[in-house]
Amino acid sequence: MARTAMTMGGGGKLAEHLSVGVLAAAYPYEQIVAAVAATDRGSERVRDLPAEAVTYYVMALGLLMAVSTREVLRVLMEGLRWLQGNAATKVASKAAIAQARQRLGAEPLRHLWVKNARPMAQVATSPGAFYRDLRLVALDGSTLDVPDTAANRAHFGKPGASRGEAAFPQLRLVGMIETGTHGFFSVAMGPYADSEHALAKQVLPALQPGMLCLADRLFAGFPLWQQAVETGAVLLWRIRSNLMLPVEETLADGSYLSTFFASAKDRRHRRGGLRVRVIEYQLEGQPETYRLMTTLLDPAQAPATELAALYPERWELEGAFDELKTHLRGGQVVLRSKTPELIEQEFYGLLLAHRAVRALMLQAARKAALDPDRLSFTHAVRVVRRKLADRPAFSPCAGRGLAGGHRGRNP
Repeated sequence: MARTAMTMGGGGKLAEHLSVGVLAAAYPYEQIVAAVAATDRGSERVRDLPAEAVTYYVMALGLLMAVSTREVLRVLMEGLRWLQGNAATKVASKAAIAQARQRLGAEPLRHLWVKNARPMAQVATSPGAFYRDLRLVALDGSTLDVPDTAANRAHFGKPGASRGEAAFPQLRLVGMIETGTHGFFSVAMGPYADSEHALAKQVLPALQPGMLCLADRLFAGFPLWQQAVETGAVLLWRIRSNLMLPVEETLADGSYLSTFFASAKDRRHRRGGLRVRVIEYQLEGQPETYRLMTTLLDPAQAPATELAALYPERWELEGAFDELKTHLRGGQVVLRSKTPELIEQEFYGLLLAHRAVRALMLQAARKAALDPDRLSFTHAVRVVRRKLADRPAFSPCAGRGLAGGHRGRNP
């Protein structure tokens, strides 16, 4: 689908353009400098588009997916100049922007993501994000369409379709969020042919003791379960109806204890099994039986009825994916970038932009003593796009290198 160029209003005040303040509040200039230096992507000479400015620019692309690349750069640079009191300068051409993004690559954005990706909710101010002091998190996978270029087709591949193949190549991703804030804190991406199980192996190390992880039945294989158990987190995953988990001890709340084995051979020899609790239930008026498997073995600690009511929180991750794929992208069919490396760069920029908006929403929820789920992500994005949340986002000296060119620290 062709992208329709959109422009922002004129006027020169940042409040009428992209809210650079939101990005700067979430990712201060010093963090950007550190990410660029750590990945050895600093400018070797003074440029109109130094690496630090391009890093903010890629995140800004995630906030303004429906706006042309030059227009995004214009409002970004105008906002920076407004903060610094500098005179206007010429906006770089599309070719110069593409070259600047290629010089930067994906690593600084990925480094910045890894440094900032962590749960945000607190028990005292975000009660909806916890179950009995356990932080609720959810694991699931999705896909994103990317431009149909030769490089993207070769790297990402296309899914099959009823008539030949799909219109666009797709990247596959697996992510983990804390359900109370919709904040992603662990992600893995790859070609469409990568399995969600393979990507989940990269995501699960982010689990920690004190978390309660929810996941759909697709992930409930022994290797992933064992890996997740070893993190010390509590697990509550849906399982397939044909997964062999015989009743070993029936509990007072109707759930039962069993042992999860890697294979039928291990089951016969009672070797290497993991103790689990199984909860089976039906929703009123529906014939399907739901089966949940958990590491919470004591019904007094976590009654079956509470866990059955808790499991639908997993769908909060579907909402977070929708925020990435629909609300931030503005209904656009595909990402922008023509090469796999720039797709990865854009992907992390999109995640960083999403996190910045979600952090702002969490602050607003705390001030109003509300559950963040009560706030509209769509409304928050609109506010971010048109208003400056906090005027002193950059100090004049800190931001000076962004608009006027910055001499990189790397030789």
